[in-house]
Amino acid sequence: MADKRPMKVYRVGGSVRDELLGRPVADRDWVVVGATPQALVDLGYRPVGRDFPVFLHPESNEEYALARTERKRGTGYRGFAIDASPEVTLEEDLRRRDLTINAMARGAAGNLIDPFGGATDLAAGVLRHVSDAFAEDPLRVLRVARFAARYGFGVAPETEALLRRLAASGELDTLSPERVWQELSRGLMESRPSRMLGVLRECGALAVLLPEVDALYGVPLAVQARPEQDAGVHVARALDYAAQRECPLAVRYAVLAHGLGNGGTDASSWPIRKASAARNVRLADKMSRRLKVPAECRDAARLAGRWYGAVDAAQTLSPAKLLELFAQCDAYRRPERLDTLIATCECVALPQSAYAPRAILRDAFAVVRAVRLSEIARTAAEGGEQSGDDIAAAIRAARLGALRAVRKARPPAGFRGPGS
Repeated sequence: MADKRPMKVYRVGGSVRDELLGRPVADRDWVVVGATPQALVDLGYRPVGRDFPVFLHPESNEEYALARTERKRGTGYRGFAIDASPEVTLEEDLRRRDLTINAMARGAAGNLIDPFGGATDLAAGVLRHVSDAFAEDPLRVLRVARFAARYGFGVAPETEALLRRLAASGELDTLSPERVWQELSRGLMESRPSRMLGVLRECGALAVLLPEVDALYGVPLAVQARPEQDAGVHVARALDYAAQRECPLAVRYAVLAHGLGNGGTDASSWPIRKASAARNVRLADKMSRRLKVPAECRDAARLAGRWYGAVDAAQTLSPAKLLELFAQCDAYRRPERLDTLIATCECVALPQSAYAPRAILRDAFAVVRAVRLSEIARTAAEGGEQSGDDIAAAIRAARLGALRAVRKARPPAGFRGPGS
C-alpha cells in the first residue's frame, strides 16, 4: 500500500540560527520530510547531491535535502551509512546535526521547532553538541572551532570532552588536507580567529593539525612592546588585529605562519628576539604543503617568514636590501604582493599608531618605479652592452642610484616619491 503522508518542507540550520541572532541571512537551506527523490523530480526539482539526495528548487535554486539519518560504519568523515527514506522524521534529521544552535527549524507557518534547546544555547553563547553521534565525525572539531571564531561563544564542558576524545583518537588524521584547509581558512576569515586557535589548542587538536603553530605557545619573545611575551599568544592577537582590519586570507595566513621558526627552539635561546628567516620559511613551506594551501597564501607566508623583521626596520634598510626585497616580492610585475607583505608585517607589529614602514616602503618603491627602463636599455645598447645581463645590471644601477639620491637628499624622512 502506498504511503499517503503529505510531504512537508522546513527551513533549517544556519538561516534559522542567524535570524535569531539578528544577523543577515545569506543562504537558506530546506529539509523535505515524507518524500522520495522521484517525487521531487516529478515536481521539477533538479538533483545535485552525490552522497545523499539534495535538489535545487526549480525557481529559487535553493537547496532542498531529503530528511536523513546517518550511522557510522567506518573511519573518517566519509564512513557513514545514510538513510533518506520518507519515514525519517524532522527530529531525526535535526538530531544528526553537530550543534544545538544548528539543529533548529522553521515550519511552514514560521513556528520555531527546537527539540534540542538551540535557542537557549544561542542566547547563552554556548556551543553544545546535539548527541553522542557528534563524536563520529572528526571534521566537527574544526567546525566547533570555526563557530567559536565567528560568534565568540564558549564550548560546553561535555562538548569539550568530546573534542578531546576526537583529538586523541587519531580520527583527525583521516581528514583530507582539502577539508582541513577549507575549515581553517574559513575560521581565519571570521571576526575572532584567535578563538579558533584557542579551542583547537584546548582540546589537543592544534598539536595534531597545526603542530608548527602549537609549538609557538610557551616560547617567550624578547620584544618589550608585546606584553604577552609568548609567541603563540602573539600570533593569536595579530590574527585578531588582521580581522579587525578586514585583511584578506593571504594576509591572515601569512600572519599565522610568519614566525614558525620560534617554535621548537631550545630553552637556552629564550627569550627569542628573532627566529632564523630560513627556519621560518622552511616550516611555513612544510605547513603549506601539508594543508595544500593556495599558491597566493603559500607565497605570502614565505615572504613574511623571510622579510617581516626587515620590513619592521625599513628605515634602516640599505638601497641594495630594498631592491632585494622588491625583487623577491616580484613587486615590479605584481605590486599587490608587496602590499600583502606590508599588511602582514603591520599586523605582526600590532602598532598603536600609524605603521611607519608602510609609507617608507611605498615611497621607496615609487622611486624605483619612476626609473625609465626604456631609456636605460637604449643607452646600454648604444654603449655596446647588448646582453640581457648587461641591461639588467644597468637597470639595477639606475635604481640604486635613484634610491641613494633620494635618501641623501632627505635622510630624516626616508623616501618620498617623485612629485611629492
